[in-house]
Amino acid sequence: MNAGVTPWVLHVDLDQFIAAVEVLRRPELAGLPVIVGGRGDPTERAVVSTASYEARALGVGSGMPLRLAARKAPDAVILPVDAPAYTAASEQVMEALRGLGVVVEVLGWDEAFLGVATDDPEAVAQHAREVVLDATGLHASVGIGDNKVRAKIATGFGKPRGVFRLTRHNWFEVMGERPTIDLWGVGSKVSKRLAGHGIATVRELADAEEAVLVGEFGPRMGVWYSQLGRGLGSAVVDDTPWVARGHSRETTYQHNLTTAEQVREAVAELASQAFDDTRREGRPVVRVTLKVRYAPFFTQTRAHKLPQPTSERAVVVAAALQLADTLDPEREVRLLGVRAEMQMPPEGDPAERTPIRGRL
Repeated sequence: MNAGVTPWVLHVDLDQFIAAVEVLRRPELAGLPVIVGGRGDPTERAVVSTASYEARALGVGSGMPLRLAARKAPDAVILPVDAPAYTAASEQVMEALRGLGVVVEVLGWDEAFLGVATDDPEAVAQHAREVVLDATGLHASVGIGDNKVRAKIATGFGKPRGVFRLTRHNWFEVMGERPTIDLWGVGSKVSKRLAGHGIATVRELADAEEAVLVGEFGPRMGVWYSQLGRGLGSAVVDDTPWVARGHSRETTYQHNLTTAEQVREAVAELASQAFDDTRREGRPVVRVTLKVRYAPFFTQTRAHKLPQPTSERAVVVAAALQLADTLDPEREVRLLGVRAEMQMPPEGDPAERTPIRGRL
């Protein structure tokens, strides 16, 4: 990196990605409320994977039951999830970004961090948007930051189809009076716990005593939330391929499971499928987690750490069934999920990783 050239983190986030992919395939849907979820049938139990901006304006959001979404947007076009199509589109996007000659850290189907060194990050951001649009027909927004936290949050201010810069210089001007839930990594539960300590805004979180946060959230997360209030975070953009910690299988049942025998049979099947996914990776399982959603909509998770790593299907299934036996036999079950967490491979020396590489 040349002396005098400033390092930046850019966060590229595709606008309404899944819906946009569907509109590309069906141009006649442009401008219409589009909802993607399940098998595209609102009479079945499924949730919204994504919604177009037009559908969002009607109150539809990701994770909402598809049946409710259909009531909120009765004229919406509801489509089934087509994961292979979204994976293919995502791969095109990431390949276009790598063509910029910068470090690309993929976060998922529709977003990535870029590590660049430039004196004009807005120009780089606009160029990134252009190459993605030219290669795929998809629009993106870009957040510019001096670390990942600020770049990620900045993207929200740039949407749709825009660019926004958020750094230590304007952090409190932009974020100070906003509620803590607007921070990356703070959800409704955490924001309520913060509110219990009189912490409602980002500025109040930044000014809070670290000891109070550590007392509420523990030594690791308490310190992290303290830093988050000030917009602090890593500036390391790392293109090391992502390694899965585990694999999950989950099913929402069209008819509630009403007996313990039905639940055990379903859990055994899900555990076996999750085990098959881990076996393809060649790493042993170290922990099994069971997720249950009772009717009408109450969710719990239970986890069990195995005595030792295992590559035996029977051990994983038995652990899942042991968790299933702790469920309430009197309550009907609408959803079950089993996650098999694997032993992670040895990590390389962190010192060998360059914080931000590449130049435009």
